[in-house]
Amino acid sequence: MLNYIWLALIIIAVALGGVEGRIGDVSQAAIDATQTAVTLAGTLLGIMTLWLGLMRLADKAGLVRRLGLALKPVMLWLFPEVPENHPAMGAIILNVAANILGLNNAATPLGLRAMGELEKLNQRPGVATNAMCMLLAINTSSITLIPVTAIGLLTLYHGKHAFDIIGTSVATTAIAHAAAIGTCKLLERSPWYRLPPVTTDAQAVSTPATVPTMAAGAQEGREIEEIAAKADEMLPWVPGSKWILALVGGIFIGLWLGMSFPELARGLAHAVLGHANSTPPPDESHRFFALRMIEALSLLAIPWLIMFFPLYATLRRIPVYEEFVEGGKEAFQVVLRILPYMVGMLVAVGMFKVSGGMDMVTSILKPVTDLIHFPAELVPIALIRPFSYAAAFALLTELVKNSGPDSLLALTATTLYGCSETTFYVIAVYFGSVNIRRTRHAIPAGLVADAVGPIASVLICRAVFGGM
Repeated sequence: MLNYIWLALIIIAVALGGVEGRIGDVSQAAIDATQTAVTLAGTLLGIMTLWLGLMRLADKAGLVRRLGLALKPVMLWLFPEVPENHPAMGAIILNVAANILGLNNAATPLGLRAMGELEKLNQRPGVATNAMCMLLAINTSSITLIPVTAIGLLTLYHGKHAFDIIGTSVATTAIAHAAAIGTCKLLERSPWYRLPPVTTDAQAVSTPATVPTMAAGAQEGREIEEIAAKADEMLPWVPGSKWILALVGGIFIGLWLGMSFPELARGLAHAVLGHANSTPPPDESHRFFALRMIEALSLLAIPWLIMFFPLYATLRRIPVYEEFVEGGKEAFQVVLRILPYMVGMLVAVGMFKVSGGMDMVTSILKPVTDLIHFPAELVPIALIRPFSYAAAFALLTELVKNSGPDSLLALTATTLYGCSETTFYVIAVYFGSVNIRRTRHAIPAGLVADAVGPIASVLICRAVFGGM
């Protein structure tokens, strides 16, 4: 399906550009998109080097296996093809957690690592497995606790209700997330996307040690648990490790609570030290305590993980710097594989938008949107969001500026903006990293979330903000 979508975008862009007299702009958009792709690849390379290095430390120290066991019931239902203690499971869990906390810079490298591990279980090279499609569905529709970018935009224009969209964003993304997962589960069993039995030749090519059959799944699960137990025995703790981890955990909790309740932290400091800090704390009394705790957790998560993974590995006697460097080397190979996919998708989207294709689609859908009372001003954002983060943000900024940050339209638009991901970009990057050509039901599942999210955002925001 991605082949036809990509070709259609280019053909329509060239045709419209010629008819509308924008062929020069279309050509320039293609060139600009290639430069954007290279810039994104360079940025992604640095981020991936960091997180793949940290992931290797977590893997070597046995931390990934422990995380996998903690969320085993949910993950086994979502990913029945993946053995419970396989490295892919740990990477998936960390990817899901990073998405929920809004840590996009961490989520992408972790998702690419998970996709690479899932490819090791793939008996059909070039064809997406059910687990790969589920991973894409989760990443294109993740629940978002703190829509940091949208809140920042409303705050920039002095919005009085900037933080009020947290509740609507959580509700909207939860609905879109459930829709994507449900669609993925249904389509993988449908006659159009169901995978045929693996042929004898394919089984012979596959490596038995890394490609478990359904019949041997339970036995392999037990073997992996035994291997995990033996690995823990081979990694003795440094004396006093539990006390060190407890101290670090206590410091983290203290910082978290202090950032969540600055007025209490100031009072405690005054009681202990006998004097007050000269800088008054921000007035947070008007905000719900759970929202303050979630926001503080989002701010602390990245620096704490960067510190915690090397510390944990050191306590298991792992040479942390050497292993970090080895893990980071994988980033170069992944980015080189991804770059052509990024260039292809960004070029097609850029040409289509500049040619006026997006405006044409908006006009075609106007009767439908009017029928369901979907605001026409939100249609461009809803349509461009699955293709381009930057373009959707530019449209959102213009809408907030023109309509006012406290208007129902602006609050709905910012909620809508955070309820979906750049579906086609994510699919191109993730599947491109493992050379998947047949994407199966990954795109339909993502598009369902892209359709359900905007509709849910309009309905929820009308119910919540309609009386403002």
